[in-house]
Amino acid sequence: ATMASEVKILIACGSGIATSTVAQEKVKEILKEAGIPAKITKGTVGQLPSLQDGVDVIMLTTRYPKPLNKPMVQVFGLISGIGEDAVKQQVIDACRKVLDES
Repeated sequence: ATMASEVKILIACGSGIATSTVAQEKVKEILKEAGIPAKITKGTVGQLPSLQDGVDVIMLTTRYPKPLNKPMVQVFGLISGIGEDAVKQQVIDACRKVLDES
C-alpha cells in the first residue's frame, strides 16, 4: 500500500460548531508537536454516517451511541481540560497507528 502522507481526521460535535473549532485547534497543536501531518474536517454527529468513509480517524466532542467503522477518539477532555494529557496521548496514538498501517 502507498504510504499515507497525512491522517484524515473528522472532528464531530453535537450541534454547535464552537466546540469542534476549539477541539480542532487543540488537535492541530498536538499533532504539530508530534510531527504528524493531518487534514482536519469538522462536522456534526448527524453527518458521521456520510462522512466517516472519507476519513481515517473520528474525534468526538460528544457521546455517539452508534458503532462507527473507523477508530474513534473521545476528545471532550481537550475542551474541558479534564484528563487532557490522556486525551492527547490517544489522539497521537490513533494517528500514528493510521500512518503505521498504511
